[in-house]
Amino acid sequence: MLARVANNLFWMGRYIERSEHVARYLNVNYFSSLDAPNLKSQDRQFVLRSMLFMVGDPEEDSEKFLKEEDVLYKIGLDPTYSSSIINNIKFARENANSARDLISTELYEAINKFYHFVVNYPKEIFVKNGLHDFTTQVAEMTDILRGKIRGTLLHDATYAIISMGINIERATQITRMINSKYNDALLSQGGENEKFSKSFEWTTLLKCAESYDMMRRFYKKTPTSITTLEFLILNPNCPRSVMNSLNQVNQHVKILNPEKRYNKNSTAFLIGRVRSEYEFKYIEEIDQDIKSFIENILESLVDISDKVDEEFFNY
Repeated sequence: MLARVANNLFWMGRYIERSEHVARYLNVNYFSSLDAPNLKSQDRQFVLRSMLFMVGDPEEDSEKFLKEEDVLYKIGLDPTYSSSIINNIKFARENANSARDLISTELYEAINKFYHFVVNYPKEIFVKNGLHDFTTQVAEMTDILRGKIRGTLLHDATYAIISMGINIERATQITRMINSKYNDALLSQGGENEKFSKSFEWTTLLKCAESYDMMRRFYKKTPTSITTLEFLILNPNCPRSVMNSLNQVNQHVKILNPEKRYNKNSTAFLIGRVRSEYEFKYIEEIDQDIKSFIENILESLVDISDKVDEEFFNY
């Protein structure tokens, strides 16, 4: 396989996963605010700022009035904004086109169908009353794509590369969601520690990550900052957790580089190092300084992505 084609497959996986997480964050954040227990979490300006914060484009001017239609259009269907859902899906399709001979017809057709649904979705309907329909469809179509990847591709190097992209992106997006909701929890509770730990924003975070039901079954109690962060970061059995994603990446990199020889400059070594750092961490250590932890994990994920690029995609 050419390194360029491998790079296309990797980023196809990343863009598919990214579009789903952004869509679900828009959906859950917007509609959960309608029955939030405090006025701050219900405030539409607060919700719109949270959306911009999550996609990495926070509004610095706290006095500025944000227009709902403009924010939703920018994150959803704006072709000039690089982080919009429509651009993520366009980029996924472009990368699929470049690796067409390595992916199945079923997967390629599903990506094309997804692309045409998004580019043909009416802007006027989306910003007025189509947010729920659009974001639900995007989340469901990405689920279909993951099913096609798992069910119509040989589980060889092609599958391993796509899956590495998906899992690195999943860990990144979950961490960004945690960062955004941590920020929201601080703002909505005025920094009071007791209220902060029981903030409504932790429930919203779990729903954004499609992990609320799983978490309630596991802990059998109302989400708090400690239990939510432990579940979404450290629990290896939660399919959305950072730890689970790192475990998946570790498995797939061994398919690409099966040699057992010690090499401290390899991707496998770096992934193993990062995994071991979080595998034996207590959540109380993270809870003491959540901000620093978020910065560290995002930095580690960037390092892993760069190392993958250097070892496998350098052409």
